[in-house]
Amino acid sequence: MDDLLSEFLTETAESLDVVDVELVRFESDPSNKATLNNIFRLVHTIKGTCGFIGLPRLESVAHAGETLLGKFRDGALPVTPQAVSLVLVSIDRIKLLLAHLAAEQVEPAGDDRDLIALLELAAEGGDALAPVAAPVVVVAEPVAEPQAEGEGKWDADQGRFLRPGEVSLADLEAAFMATEGPAEKPDVREAKPVLAALPDHDDEKKGSIGANTIRVNVGVLESLMTMVSELVLTRNQLMQMLRNSGDSEFKTPLQRLSGITAELQDAVMKTRMQPIGSAWKKLPRIVRDASQDLAKKIDLVMEGEGTELDRQVLELIKDPLTHMIRNSCDHGVEKPADRAAAGKPEMGTIRLRAYHQGGHIIVELGDDGAGLNTDRIRRKAVEKGVIDGVEAMAMTDAQIHRLIFAPGFSTAEKVTSISGRGVGMDVVKTNVEAIGGTIDLRSRQGAGATFIIKIPLTLAIVSALIVGVEDHRFALPQLSVLELVRTGQRCEHKIELINSSRVLRLRDRLLPLVSLAEVLNMIVDPVDQKQLSSIVVMQVGETRFGLIVDEVFDTEEIVVKPLSKRLGSMSEYSGATILGDGAVIMILDPNGISKSVANVDRSVERLLDEQAAASATHGASSAAAERTSMLLFTAGGEQPRACPLSLVTRLEELDASRFEATARGLVVQYRGRLMPLASAGGEIRRHGKQPVLVFSQGESVIGLVVDRILDIVEDVLDIQIGDESPGVLGSAVLKGVSTEIIDIGCFLTRADPRWAVATAQLETQRGRKRVLLIESHPFFRNLLGPVVTAAGYDVTIAKTPEEARARLESGGAFDVVLADADNPQAEISEGQNVIAMSSRTDTEAVPKSDRHALLEAIARAVRLGEAA
Repeated sequence: MDDLLSEFLTETAESLDVVDVELVRFESDPSNKATLNNIFRLVHTIKGTCGFIGLPRLESVAHAGETLLGKFRDGALPVTPQAVSLVLVSIDRIKLLLAHLAAEQVEPAGDDRDLIALLELAAEGGDALAPVAAPVVVVAEPVAEPQAEGEGKWDADQGRFLRPGEVSLADLEAAFMATEGPAEKPDVREAKPVLAALPDHDDEKKGSIGANTIRVNVGVLESLMTMVSELVLTRNQLMQMLRNSGDSEFKTPLQRLSGITAELQDAVMKTRMQPIGSAWKKLPRIVRDASQDLAKKIDLVMEGEGTELDRQVLELIKDPLTHMIRNSCDHGVEKPADRAAAGKPEMGTIRLRAYHQGGHIIVELGDDGAGLNTDRIRRKAVEKGVIDGVEAMAMTDAQIHRLIFAPGFSTAEKVTSISGRGVGMDVVKTNVEAIGGTIDLRSRQGAGATFIIKIPLTLAIVSALIVGVEDHRFALPQLSVLELVRTGQRCEHKIELINSSRVLRLRDRLLPLVSLAEVLNMIVDPVDQKQLSSIVVMQVGETRFGLIVDEVFDTEEIVVKPLSKRLGSMSEYSGATILGDGAVIMILDPNGISKSVANVDRSVERLLDEQAAASATHGASSAAAERTSMLLFTAGGEQPRACPLSLVTRLEELDASRFEATARGLVVQYRGRLMPLASAGGEIRRHGKQPVLVFSQGESVIGLVVDRILDIVEDVLDIQIGDESPGVLGSAVLKGVSTEIIDIGCFLTRADPRWAVATAQLETQRGRKRVLLIESHPFFRNLLGPVVTAAGYDVTIAKTPEEARARLESGGAFDVVLADADNPQAEISEGQNVIAMSSRTDTEAVPKSDRHALLEAIARAVRLGEAA
């Protein structure tokens, strides 16, 4: 293909994606000069380039659309949904012509007089409400593998074969346009003069590509990633040889090589990273068209568009998100009359949010609609034979809700062009699990539903825990691993049997167990029963279980190699890898292993559900019984110390000989950067293995050096003895032992004074937003106060709801109020920007112990307050 034409197609495709989004935004805010200027400039550029290259048909369509946009810009025409729809149809026509141009390198035969006539009529102020059906444009299909039996036809818009029963976007658009509807009175909005005398330079900077960026072929990046993966394998082999040989003259250069390899790996990974917002570009248009088709009012709110993840992962989640958005429009949000009858605003909201959490990307898609109808799902599941009637009555609401992921399951009474064909949620679950992710949901009838997708940052190089069973080694992705537990006769934890099903009693809770040897159908010699076993506690979605293995070796950065097609049906494996010693081992798939947990005896499952319900009831009945997960360790003595587990990013065991002294203190090379180290008590050893608690805030990472990591406990926190010593909040009794609760903020500032500077800068930028914290529990007052203050807010603490009301009634102005949801008396009058907090994690309130979620909720509340 000619280089000039290729460049034109690439840039025009990008411009049209932007125009799609901007047009939907412009329709909701017609007076936005910057948005209209950007749309007009992009369409004008497309028209001018078409004329320069010699593409008359594309030029004429773009010129007609530009003329109509010019009338909007001059304020000569009112902006109506019908006129915007006409511009969108012209953009779709341009996309069809470009698809043919890309395949054949020439424009298709024919003309667009029908569409151009309507655009010109609308530009003159005439009635151009009748939509134009898209012309039949023959587009050559790309060269692809032979179509498999039963596969649908090729869809050029989506670049893949359609699934059985799926309708292409082009057919859907044509059917929609060809359907006659009742003539409605045009929704005419008052036109405000929009001056365009001077270009918006700031907007030009935003909409244009910077001079410091270049386009790189994806194949080059893939090749570079492959070479880096091989370099990582070689690095692992060399480091394994170094560990086996002990002291060696090559120790220092090999450690330096290892550090450079880690930095190179991070740099190459960044070249593959793209903001997730690039996968969301088409969603506003989809919601806009669906809302008009369904006669609903729907607003799409997107947060976290700048969250970055691997390009390969990004491409694989586009289809699942489209399915889910369509389902929310069709099944979730109610019609305006139904919402009004339920006391809701007529405008429904679909909220799409993305953020980082523990090495994953979390994507939440929720709506404020009717929620899932539990009774209808149960009835349909029984009718379709998914479950029997006895099972249906014994299942909890959460278990019933998850049945929507069953193949072919749908509660839709009729098939529509939007959804109801029974392939949606099953396809979503399959696609998400294919990339090592999980999907779960929570729903409350009448209040909406939220789907939570957890996906890995990348598929190329992952951190894995190497485990062994029956003299075989396997790699287990560390992102699904929560903790390791040792069991045996002389150990604290023992495996119990309930109705022949193995469970582990871990911190007063029962955990279902599965044996890796049994999952993989290994032959186990009954004479060789192990007296000691290791249990890997894992979490997949909302399912938490223990995996019984014989040995746990080490963690290692591994390069993921795809499985052979002959092993594709084995759901227990996700790939293979080569270890540092040259051994080839299989990578286990946590999603596949978790399916074995479904075979746990029903009585055990009911017991676990009752246990969870009892725990929730107990937590709701008394604010004094707040339970918090704490990490226990020793530092500078034998007395246990503790800090909230949710504040800890990672637990590491580092080689103390790698610690380096600087003018500011000790540092260590950690994941391609220098990490400052602080001691939690006593002197830091410079030899042997050293446990380190890693804390992170934004881009900064700090390590807290301890002597020993003891345990993770979940207990009622009651600081009975306060302490004025720096770095210590006080003492509490945890599991019957007096334990010092440390002040993490003190150690972080001590290790890196730049955090205090960053906090001061943040305070200046925010103008010291005021936060009222209502908290009766002394531990959480001491925990939350410093955390929110360190984030740059001016915090006022009220110990009781009565004290908080007195401050508010006396004229105290606060930007945000943090209220204790566990205290029924802590209700604040309407009009305040209130964030509900809870010590429990099974509620809709923000968890008190989750610093990231709390600060994000405060920042969002401040933004909403400023926009109001």
